[in-house]
Amino acid sequence: MLPIIDHIHITVSDLKRAEKFYDELLPILGFDISLKEFGSVPEHDYEIIEYHHRCLSIGIVSQRKEYVDDKRSRRRAGSLHHLAFQAKNQDEVDSIYEQVKGIDATIVHKPQYYLEYCSDYYAFFFKDSEGIEYEIVSFARQHYFPKK
Repeated sequence: MLPIIDHIHITVSDLKRAEKFYDELLPILGFDISLKEFGSVPEHDYEIIEYHHRCLSIGIVSQRKEYVDDKRSRRRAGSLHHLAFQAKNQDEVDSIYEQVKGIDATIVHKPQYYLEYCSDYYAFFFKDSEGIEYEIVSFARQHYFPKK
């Protein structure tokens, strides 16, 4: 098996607010908004908006009412710490950064090298409308897979 992620579903507190954010973000990352789908399972208090790309689908899912007052931390076990998308090169990281600055995202770290990971690890970090952290990164994978 190849370890390819098929889809990711993210629970959000405000589906309409999150939809507005992801409608702006996902085209920057290569998604075609015309492929967006809506679904609902009323008996499970479940609504979803799913965005499709040939490589990955991302869904935003409504929060259940009983969890409205729950506080989350990305450092809590079972939580998503962050989600990273790989760019082709440093120029693409910089280009995406400029585009992400134009939407309602919170920039955490501007594009820079992270030498503690490897010599060419170049990335920036931002948060979505829910406070979920994302990373756009470029580096050569041979750092993890040295030639034999």
